[in-house]
Amino acid sequence: MVTDFSFLLQSMAWPLVLLLAWFVGERLHELWLIPRVSSYVAVGLLGGLVNLPGLTGSVPGLPFLANVALSLVLFELGYRINLRWFRHNPWVAVLGVVESFVTFGLIYWVCERFGLAQDVSLIIAALSISASPAGIVRVANELRSAGQVSERVLHLCAINCMLSVLALKLVVGYWHLSTSGDLVLAVFGSIHVLVTSVGVGALLGVAVPLLLRQRATQERGVTVVFALAVVLLTTMAYGLKLSPLLAALTFGIVARGRRVHLTNAQRDFGSAGDLLSVFLFVYIASLLNWADVATGVVLGLVLIAVRTASKVTCNVAVARLSGITERKGLMTGLALTPMSAFAILLLEQSRLYGFDPAVQVLSVMAAMMLLQELLGPVVTQRTLMAAHETHVTRQA
Repeated sequence: MVTDFSFLLQSMAWPLVLLLAWFVGERLHELWLIPRVSSYVAVGLLGGLVNLPGLTGSVPGLPFLANVALSLVLFELGYRINLRWFRHNPWVAVLGVVESFVTFGLIYWVCERFGLAQDVSLIIAALSISASPAGIVRVANELRSAGQVSERVLHLCAINCMLSVLALKLVVGYWHLSTSGDLVLAVFGSIHVLVTSVGVGALLGVAVPLLLRQRATQERGVTVVFALAVVLLTTMAYGLKLSPLLAALTFGIVARGRRVHLTNAQRDFGSAGDLLSVFLFVYIASLLNWADVATGVVLGLVLIAVRTASKVTCNVAVARLSGITERKGLMTGLALTPMSAFAILLLEQSRLYGFDPAVQVLSVMAAMMLLQELLGPVVTQRTLMAAHETHVTRQA
């Protein structure tokens, strides 16, 4: 009887927590305009704190589901990227690349000063390049944000994510080379994964719009087809040990160029996307260990300060050259604060593919991840509101 009750608790854990997260998110957003994703993270953190049975344990299939949820966001992010903008204003692309290198170098230097091992420092630096597409896109859609700062943030987020994956795969390749001495394995684990992930995403980005053109498809149907294609892409990436996140981002960018449009009503992929978003942020938060958070607070605060300063300084420095004011450059840098969901899933993928230091890195970065995923969306929201690029009322 006791065993049956324990199984019942474990079975009910996720549905109950997701329902609670949704309710809290809606209520706090209605009362104080707190971003819904921050509330989801808070509920996940509390679930991890009380060690809720069935939530914090290893449940098969959850990592895959989380990757599907984030891949949908990355597809949507890629779908909002206008490559022609980079041709008309190349300073935005230059800014994204330079800022990524500056952030990598500064974070690596800080990690070395704290006495962390070289491979751990390299991984943290690679992850710190990224911004959280889940946090940024969800907040931007929630506010129906549009304008210079909003578009720049989305484009820079995409550049940061691509370069973060590139840097991490190169670090993984270097680690394989240093531990095994096998150059073939090192190359296969980095360059092959990058090229193949981009290739598969681009192939699907051409094929799906081509199929949609063969018959008249309603706007809702277009969204369903793209969602199913993202699930297919994630499954393929898992089977071939590729990067589903990079593949989904590439899929979105290429599909945008094929001129098959998603409507505003289907942003976030409708109700299914909303549900997966709740799950994603609760799941990410539940992976963090509170003991690791407590021991890494000082390092976490320093890393956040350095990462934020790097992004803000670079955006302000290039503001005039790239066609905006210094004030908007400041806002762009601040809006890139969230980072945890993308970084944690990258670590989880690396761990599943045999990259041993991933577990240690998640422990070291726990405090940084918690603070940036909990408070980062708030910074993004307030920044976009200060830029006067939002189109919602307090009751929306």
